[in-house]
Amino acid sequence: MHLLFIDESGALVPIGKQSPEDRFVLGGIIISEDTWFKIDADLKALRRKYKVEKEIKWRYFYTSRNKETSLSHLRDELKEQLRTDIYSIISRYKSIKIISVVADVAQCYGRSHINSDDDLYWFAYKRLMERFQYYLQDLSKEAGTKMNGIAICDHRERRQDRRLQDMHYRMMHGQGEYISNFANILEGLFIVPSHFSTGIQLADMVAGGIYRWYAKNDGRFHKQIAGRIRRSPGGKTEGYGIVRLH
Repeated sequence: MHLLFIDESGALVPIGKQSPEDRFVLGGIIISEDTWFKIDADLKALRRKYKVEKEIKWRYFYTSRNKETSLSHLRDELKEQLRTDIYSIISRYKSIKIISVVADVAQCYGRSHINSDDDLYWFAYKRLMERFQYYLQDLSKEAGTKMNGIAICDHRERRQDRRLQDMHYRMMHGQGEYISNFANILEGLFIVPSHFSTGIQLADMVAGGIYRWYAKNDGRFHKQIAGRIRRSPGGKTEGYGIVRLH
């Protein structure tokens, strides 16, 4: 079983408030069930090492000293080392794969079928799930047996979560305009708060690092996990591990 953990980064602003520079990222990290236990142990060991008692979030690395977070006790250089150590966990396991969607918000809002920020989130989510399905299909061919997966997403507002779960269900069952084949993806969408999930916390770090690369031209974090991004047989990431929406 392969678990796709999903979190977001960037600016998912309402229509009319977007700027040409706005980017929105859905970051996904695929972890096999046996690898999950190793990663969970690794992250717990890091939290003990750095005396981090609660969840680790991307934005906590940038929060001002006036706001209390789980990382407030760390000096800036220790925060950077912790972030590097987290990315080292991701890059350590070859079975891990990263798939992410990067949306140019202003250009996406020019599409006739995108009429709200929820529509844009769904548009990005569907593209992410398609790549997850393609990955599972490829893996099944390599293994000679069917490989399945489930999707686990960070929570948002209750209304948004319910809508996403409903649309995910209809997509899985080919209802309405959803005609893609998702034969390797099981069950409905699981939604979990990040403080309850090791995988969601790592997906948050993936989304943040990819956002910095594509939105701010800051490749410091992307290069640490680049080796785990899904690629074509020829080594291409565009359209495979990274999907650009515009």
